[in-house]
Amino acid sequence: MSDSSIIPNKIQSQSSDKLAHVADIDNIWLLPDGVSDLLSEEAQKQEWLRNKLTRLLISRGYDLICPPMIEFTESLLGNASEDLKRQTFKIIDQLSGRLMGVRADITPQILRIDTHLNKLGKANQIARYCYAGHVIRTLPNGLFGSRTPLQLGAEIFGSDSLDADIELIDVLYCLIDNLNLKKHLHIDIGHVAIFARLKELAVLSPSDASVLMNLYANKALPELKQVCKDLPMGNDFYQLAVYGHDMASLKQALSDTATSDEAIIKAVNEVQTMVAHIKDTYQSNVSVDITELGYHYHTGIVFNAYFENESQAVVRGGRFNGESYDDSSSASPAIATELPSRSAIGFSLEVTRLQRYINLDEFKLVLVNYADIQSVQNVNNAKLKNDLTNKISELRDLGHRVIRPLSESDVPNNVTHKLILEDGEWVLSAL
Repeated sequence: MSDSSIIPNKIQSQSSDKLAHVADIDNIWLLPDGVSDLLSEEAQKQEWLRNKLTRLLISRGYDLICPPMIEFTESLLGNASEDLKRQTFKIIDQLSGRLMGVRADITPQILRIDTHLNKLGKANQIARYCYAGHVIRTLPNGLFGSRTPLQLGAEIFGSDSLDADIELIDVLYCLIDNLNLKKHLHIDIGHVAIFARLKELAVLSPSDASVLMNLYANKALPELKQVCKDLPMGNDFYQLAVYGHDMASLKQALSDTATSDEAIIKAVNEVQTMVAHIKDTYQSNVSVDITELGYHYHTGIVFNAYFENESQAVVRGGRFNGESYDDSSSASPAIATELPSRSAIGFSLEVTRLQRYINLDEFKLVLVNYADIQSVQNVNNAKLKNDLTNKISELRDLGHRVIRPLSESDVPNNVTHKLILEDGEWVLSAL
């Protein structure tokens, strides 16, 4: 074979190698759906929000808790719903060989911590916790949801009073109002106890209850009406969907059996009190949906918060049983039976979803003139060196970003000002 025939093959091979190398570089930057990088501005927004919101929670008496990203599945998913189990990545611990989960929600971890502290006698009678950390989910919430959101939340353990529910709503509005976003917020209130009590009165089977919950979630009134015809107290279940947004009308539409039940009337009154509080205190948009049944572990008032016309809730919260977490394996049965009821309420907020509404203050990006740095070093002027150090510290204390270049070509993008030497003084000059 002649050399002339070999050369084109070499060129073709080199070209293929180059294309493969380019493809490898592209693949390095290819991220899974629902996973994205946060570059400078968005990363700063997230950290600013995390810091501001956690400081507000701490100032209101909430203890900051930072649970680990991974736990053994026995503790992380001991009493989790099927939805949460599906959302949780599982991995094998290389040290013990046991199955671990990467958290998809932080609330179960706070529940574990409070249960443990309570059994040791170290938890306050009424305990307040707050947290902020990333969660990782197998599936995004919604079409364009993130699978790695920053979740922030607050929880109150040890009180079954409606005052605790109202405090959590007040805390939520404190956070949102401090971001000047209250005008964008819409709250939707529900109450799990009404449906739960009707199930007990009607002695409803789990399968029938599941069918009703699916129909409620899909707002399928015609199908719901048909199903309710064959159920005990079926008309009550149907009226929940028809009048579930109006407590006064719901009272009139329910059967005598339902309206004479103390638990149902208490729940209806709690919803009315909560709605009145939000309207009177915050003049905010609020609606009611009794068929919004929250997650499987909720037991009382539940609430979702939406921004503008978004279909996915930014905040989810509600009341739950703080002892639903089974920690009996780490304590004696005697201790476990002596523990009082540990009712709890909390909410979680996806900080990532707030970033689009936030504009950070524009601070200067200052570059010290490299030629002036060199001239000062060449003449070894101690005063000018100290003055430069002090000037840089002063600007940084004001929140500006100051770069002392390492070379003449060390010039980042978006420089707004230069720090130059004029007549023996370091002067800030706009570009």
